[in-house]
Amino acid sequence: MRELPFEIKFIYVTAIVLILTFAVFIIFVVLKYNKKQILYLKEKQLNAEHQNQLLQKELEKQKSIEQERERISHDMHDDLGAGISALKLQAEFLKQKASDEELKNDLDELLKTSEEMNLSMREMLWSLNSGNDTVGSFTEYAKIYAENFLKKTAVQLIVESENVLHDTPISTELRRNMFLCLKEALNNAYKHSLADTVNLTFTQKENQFLMHISDNGIGMNNEKPPGNGLRNMKRRMHEQGGKCEISSSEKGTYLFFRINI
Repeated sequence: MRELPFEIKFIYVTAIVLILTFAVFIIFVVLKYNKKQILYLKEKQLNAEHQNQLLQKELEKQKSIEQERERISHDMHDDLGAGISALKLQAEFLKQKASDEELKNDLDELLKTSEEMNLSMREMLWSLNSGNDTVGSFTEYAKIYAENFLKKTAVQLIVESENVLHDTPISTELRRNMFLCLKEALNNAYKHSLADTVNLTFTQKENQFLMHISDNGIGMNNEKPPGNGLRNMKRRMHEQGGKCEISSSEKGTYLFFRINI
């Protein structure tokens, strides 16, 4: 058998060495890549576990806050509410026995004050209750408040709702600020507008919630600077990332409150 020339042997050997070297290089690259992938996955897993821990802590914190709110709400209802009721009953009992008209007038003022305190306490209880953190709860409570506020006046209230999804969540702070704006707007309409009709409309459009309050009164004097009430409403909406728009003419005043939910 003929022996291969040295040059061909050299070429074969060189080719085999190159192939082995290339194979070793490929194996090295694959192992290096796999190692990096394993490290990346481990790091990702650790980050996910860290995020889960942070989320769990935040949920526990929120739960603790809600429990504290519920406790304060129950304490106010049981202690403060009972005290106000007892004060009111005592004043009514004394009024029945009193013969002096001046004393009766003083007792009437006491009864009025106790009723105002009772209403304020109900508002605070509603604000503290986390079960009311929905758009539906806000609109229902706002409607009841507006009806009670205007029921002893000659002002007619018209309430409308458009596409309101009652279970849409809303924060306690946002709900509280919207309610305070509603109170201020109704108070202004009653005291200054000379209106006989107030319209209250709630509208939900995708991720926006709008509250529209209008009256058919004499409007505002645009030459005068806005009062504290109007400035406070705009400030409250600005702090909540929302918007308050006010327009007025001789045909009435219109207030638009817009927030993202």
